[in-house]
Amino acid sequence: MGGFAKEVEVSTSLPPAKAFKAFAEDLDTLLPTVAPQAIKSVERLEGDGGPGTIKKITFAEGYGFSYAKHRVDVLDKDNFLYTYVVIESDFFNNTVEKISYETKFVAAADGGTSIKVTTTFYPIGDNQITPDLMLQIKEASEKRALILKAIENYVLANPDV
Repeated sequence: MGGFAKEVEVSTSLPPAKAFKAFAEDLDTLLPTVAPQAIKSVERLEGDGGPGTIKKITFAEGYGFSYAKHRVDVLDKDNFLYTYVVIESDFFNNTVEKISYETKFVAAADGGTSIKVTTTFYPIGDNQITPDLMLQIKEASEKRALILKAIENYVLANPDV
């Protein structure tokens, strides 16, 4: 079965290079610092941070799920493109095979950045994207948006980061 894609576009006042650095390159160190209520730790299991790197994100107790493993596929500093795939998580509940995220950072007219995220959910076999799973996806997306906003606020308050 094919994947189910969801596109979201958010804006930040950060310029593209700073947004890419915060939301792609420095994300591993910023997440537990900025959002300890959500992210307990980020551990690099394989790789140097670039394509092929495998990371394990451990979520804080009560977050709704406990961990996710990501594989970085693209970290393109010249074109501000970050692509990764969640390859394992207790969020999947034997329903989802993987979730891919393609994030593009595009310069906005006001000097900030338009962040365009395409998320594709790949069900296992003939599994369907059920209303319950859609609700879980919506809730996870809302939590993710709050974490990204917290990172933006942190970077704005700490310009040397």
